[in-house]
Amino acid sequence: MVKKVIIIAGPTASGKTALAIKVAKYFNTHIISADSRQCFKELNIGVAKPSLAQLSEVQHYFINSHSVTQNTSVADFELCALAAAEEIFKQQNIAVMCGGTGLYIKAFCQGLDAIPTLNEDIKNTIAHSFADSGITWLQQKLQEEDPVFFAKGEMKNPHRMLRALEVKRSTGLSILQHQTKQKKQRNFDVIKICLDVPKSILYDRINNRVDDMMLHGLEKEVHHLQPYKKLNALQTVGYKELFTYFDNNISLEKAVDLIKQNSRNYAKRQVTWFKKEENIQLVPADIDAVMKAVKRFM
Repeated sequence: MVKKVIIIAGPTASGKTALAIKVAKYFNTHIISADSRQCFKELNIGVAKPSLAQLSEVQHYFINSHSVTQNTSVADFELCALAAAEEIFKQQNIAVMCGGTGLYIKAFCQGLDAIPTLNEDIKNTIAHSFADSGITWLQQKLQEEDPVFFAKGEMKNPHRMLRALEVKRSTGLSILQHQTKQKKQRNFDVIKICLDVPKSILYDRINNRVDDMMLHGLEKEVHHLQPYKKLNALQTVGYKELFTYFDNNISLEKAVDLIKQNSRNYAKRQVTWFKKEENIQLVPADIDAVMKAVKRFM
C-alpha cells in the first residue's frame, strides 16, 4: 500500500492544530509540524504552540526540537520531516502534517534545489551587520547587490532576505538563479488541505488570540528572551514588537496593536501563498468537511 501524508495547512489562527489532532487520532497516527517557529523550545505563547495536553494526545515531530541559538533552515526541515515520515511509516500507512509555513510544506512535498556551500565568514559578516543596522540595511544591500531577488523575492521575510544576500555574496548568483523548479520524487502520496476561514472571522480570531496571549504571559515570555532578541529566530511577530516596547520606543498598547496588525498581514500572505499552490483543496475549517476531503483522497 502506498503511504500517504495528510497535510492540514492554512493561515495563523485558522484552527489547524485542533483539526490535525482530530485527524491524527482518527487514523491513530502522528503529526509532523510544519511551522518554522514552533520548533524552538524557548518560544511558546507567542507562536501558539500546541498545549502540553494537546502534545500528550498525539506525538508531534519538529516541535521543541531546536534552540533559538541554532541556525535552522528549510533544508533542515526537509531532512527532519522526511525522517519523521519514514519513522511513522514503519508503524502506520498514514502520517499527518500540520502548519502554516508554506515553503516548509513545499520542500517536504517537492524537495529543494541544492545551494552550494556558503562562506561562513560572509554569513557571519552579514549577520553582524543585520544585527547592528536592521532590515533597512538588508533591503538596501539586496537592492544594490541582488536586484533579481529584490524584484521577485520575499522582501518581507528577513530570514529569506538574509539567505539571499548570503548566497549572492558566496556564489555570485542570485538565489533565484539556483532554483531549477525540478520536483523530487517522493515515495508517498500527499493530500494538501488549506483551511478556508472567512477573512472577517479570521481577523477577529487573530485579534482575540493576541489578547489571550497577553493575558497568559506573552510579555513575560518575551522579556526573558531579550538577550536573544537579535537572533533570526526572534525576528518574529509577537516578539519583535514587544522588544521595541522594552526599548522604550513604543507603548505597550501600541506594541499589542502592532502584533495584531502584523499577524493579520502575515495571515494574508499565507492565504495568498496557499491559494497559489498546486493541487491544494480549500476546505471549511471544521472536522466534517476535512474528513470528507480526506476520505475522498483515501
